[in-house]
Amino acid sequence: MYKKDILSADQFTREDIAAVVEKAKEMRDVVVKHGATDILKGKIMTALFYEPSSRTFGSFIAAMQRLGGGIIPLQGVVYSSVAKGESLPDTVRTFASFSDVIVLRHPTVGASHTAADATEKPVINAGDGPGEHPTQALLDLFTIIDRFGKIDGLTITLVGDLKNGRTVHSLLTLLALYKPKVVNLVSPSVLAMPPERLQKAKQAGIHVAEMDKLDDVLATTDVLYVTRVQKERFTDLDVYERVKHAYVITPETMKKLNKNAILMHPFPRVGEIETDVDSDPRAVYLTQQIPNGMYMRMALLALILTR
Repeated sequence: MYKKDILSADQFTREDIAAVVEKAKEMRDVVVKHGATDILKGKIMTALFYEPSSRTFGSFIAAMQRLGGGIIPLQGVVYSSVAKGESLPDTVRTFASFSDVIVLRHPTVGASHTAADATEKPVINAGDGPGEHPTQALLDLFTIIDRFGKIDGLTITLVGDLKNGRTVHSLLTLLALYKPKVVNLVSPSVLAMPPERLQKAKQAGIHVAEMDKLDDVLATTDVLYVTRVQKERFTDLDVYERVKHAYVITPETMKKLNKNAILMHPFPRVGEIETDVDSDPRAVYLTQQIPNGMYMRMALLALILTR
């Protein structure tokens, strides 16, 4: 992966993922035992975020700092030279001249590919509108593998805004490399998984089941992955108001969930999981999933910037 871009979940193989997961475990051990390392001393990362972010932005910053590297942290880029009319390629070329890797979040699908075309420095897609979020999918897969030791044979249920949720788009792509027992897609019809992504998963041989009722699959689910309904992607807010709380995970929901399951959420949450659920040992979003984001991004930066 040395000097490679990370633009899409499509670029990964099972072998790639196995290597990245092992590296993430190594990074976790480094942080637990030593707090940090200096393997990227002298390297600079530009975090170029055109959309609001807290966890992804913060975990990339923390990852680079724990690896001994430097950072150029840019949030709210729309208020800088972009407001003067500067193009994305020009902004990328500018900061690529200061740094060794560009981490980009942008509201436009495909923006990371545009950025990668503008520079020879590696570009990491940290989310492109309703398109993809490959590093989130990798940390999600890491979390599942870390718990179960496998993906094959598991029943995985994706719930919520499957139309606009870039995290589930990338995650479904990665799951297509494995042989889960079934992937349940639970959403209102207006928030269903885009047909082209659904078709690709089916062509890869995944057994996919679409439905709008969650209770029917809770008892057999191994991984319950909940997403928020993304208000910022709606042009008709009346539709948003009708579907925003279509699925809410409560302590009562958890009673119906498989006792050995895990509950995941990419965050932020806006009412999809009640805070009373946080203390359930199956809820791993705060205790494992979010910390795994830093370890996974440490792994990716280390692999991209060192031979």
